[in-house]
Amino acid sequence: MRYAETGFNLEIDLSTGSIEKVATDPRDTELYLGGQGMAAKILYERVPPDVDPFSPDNLLIFSTGLLHGTPVPAANRTVVNTFSPQTNLMSHSLFGGFFGPELKYAGYDRIIIRGKAPDLVYLYIHNDKVEIRDATHLKGKGSTETGDLLKTELNDQKVQVAAIGLAGENRVYMASIEHNHASAARGVGVIMGDKRLKAIAVRGTKDVNIARPAELFEMSQAMHKKIGEGDGNGDWMAVDEDDSFHHNHFAWGNARTRRKDYWSDELQQRWTNWKYDHMDRQTGCYNCPKKCRNVIKWPGRPRFGYKCFGKDTYHMAAFLELDFSFEILGVAQEYGVDSYSTPQVIAFALELLEAGILTDKDFPEMPADSRGRFFYLLEKIVRREGIGDILADSVSHAAKRIGKGAEAFDHNTTKKFEQLPIKLGRLNPAYFLMIATGEKMSITQIEGSFPQDPLPTKEQREAFVSKWEAPPDEKFKKYFLEWEKRSDISDQATCEIVDWNEAMHYIDDSTGLCGFVSSFRGQFGGGVAYHMNNIPQMISYATGMAMDKEALWKTFQRIRTLVRAVNVRRGLRRKDERPPEDHWAVRDEKYEQELLSKYYGFKGWNFEGIPNRQTLERLDLAYVADDLERRGILAVDEGVSA
Repeated sequence: MRYAETGFNLEIDLSTGSIEKVATDPRDTELYLGGQGMAAKILYERVPPDVDPFSPDNLLIFSTGLLHGTPVPAANRTVVNTFSPQTNLMSHSLFGGFFGPELKYAGYDRIIIRGKAPDLVYLYIHNDKVEIRDATHLKGKGSTETGDLLKTELNDQKVQVAAIGLAGENRVYMASIEHNHASAARGVGVIMGDKRLKAIAVRGTKDVNIARPAELFEMSQAMHKKIGEGDGNGDWMAVDEDDSFHHNHFAWGNARTRRKDYWSDELQQRWTNWKYDHMDRQTGCYNCPKKCRNVIKWPGRPRFGYKCFGKDTYHMAAFLELDFSFEILGVAQEYGVDSYSTPQVIAFALELLEAGILTDKDFPEMPADSRGRFFYLLEKIVRREGIGDILADSVSHAAKRIGKGAEAFDHNTTKKFEQLPIKLGRLNPAYFLMIATGEKMSITQIEGSFPQDPLPTKEQREAFVSKWEAPPDEKFKKYFLEWEKRSDISDQATCEIVDWNEAMHYIDDSTGLCGFVSSFRGQFGGGVAYHMNNIPQMISYATGMAMDKEALWKTFQRIRTLVRAVNVRRGLRRKDERPPEDHWAVRDEKYEQELLSKYYGFKGWNFEGIPNRQTLERLDLAYVADDLERRGILAVDEGVSA
């Protein structure tokens, strides 16, 4: 009997219409857990590096986490992986809600989709009943609208739907996949649209077997209480109305302008009133006591949900206020575009207009005001009309197509992907490494276990450490106690901190745990529910596998190294690993490159960031070493012990 997982993948070929239920190897679960770990293995083995992201041979994989469908609270993050046309690298995306657990209850650990449908289709899954159905009647429909229509069509309000909007249908690079006011972005919606897959509707009523149900239930009940009653879990930004951090420290417009003293008590009160005067409700995800998503109904606009920094991106890019974000977010989410990158693309276009690189001829009949211009360009982008057809390919690709000096205005991308618009003073060494070497394309998917800044006094640091449950080793407490200035920390400590930050996210993304009760919240001290010290026990109770902290850490290293191998096989090299040039005001090229080399060595990678054979063999990835050597990417005998 398989525990915590179903033991089956659902294989869909949209070109031929074939549907297969395929049994999986339990040994893979031991090595990769689930979620992104298994997706990385599948992509490495089944998608050769020369396959174009828009090829029918590219795969789109929806994965449940190993702990989905178990009593473990807040295990609900569905992982979507593919190869992105924006970066040509492995695309990593997550969305919350109910989809992943529902898929596991239907009897599947993941859906693996290849090929392209002749016309728009949707996938209907109800336990063992799986059908590819016509979706031409849904063409042009909004993402949430599509979900509502399918629930009516299927006569089942409990069906869980993940859908694309018009942006996905038109292969906009910033297209997202939407489910229950949760978004999967960073290169996956465009591939779903390229495959002409409008939606996936899932309904499941099967059981998930647990190896040690009594012990897991008892531990889960304690976690449920801890998450629900404490303030150390969940997205505090859903209820904290003081958003001075983002507005005073993040950049506005095309990620250039910082307004340090923007926030005020008067502004906070005005924005709080807008929020609560128009709030429909607050919602949470499957089996989680927190309600992290604010659902807003703005007059005359579609209802939408937001969390975290997502509510700020449009008005900050447009130099407006929160009411503008509330006005445009419902429209943008129905179109299905990423709210982190799309506003930057629009602001980039307007800055090119101001600089004379683009002219009024490129924007026929565009309104003169900022609000009107953002709506105008959003429409052009999602429909790929006029200048929108160029902008729909993201900042880096659009800058190259436009030319005439536009490349100089592409100053906030890494590996061709838009970063959070942060502009700070002195470099933070750990964040330099995370942004440079991270392969999830967003710092929020890498940071979170170790604090971003030191506390000013020894007494404050000691108080923090006394309640800090998350560190997997006492050395991290020592590092924090001795840390006094952001830019002043040893290279060894920096490497270990980055490694720990990554470890937690890669484990969350394979087990399905939400970062707001795990990887992202450890940086705030005591109270976080999940960490390296208790996740192994959860996995053991759920699966029956022997798991301890050492084994889980090695599993993280295996998954992380495999993702790196997937990308270096597609051409990722050291030259690509640069944060935006003006991310920090003070830069030191010599130090940055020395630190990058030390981190590569710490990870067991060579000068170009390619894992060496010794590292790969230690992590049970000898087949990867063989492949990289055969392709001439890794020198024969490189990294082999004498």
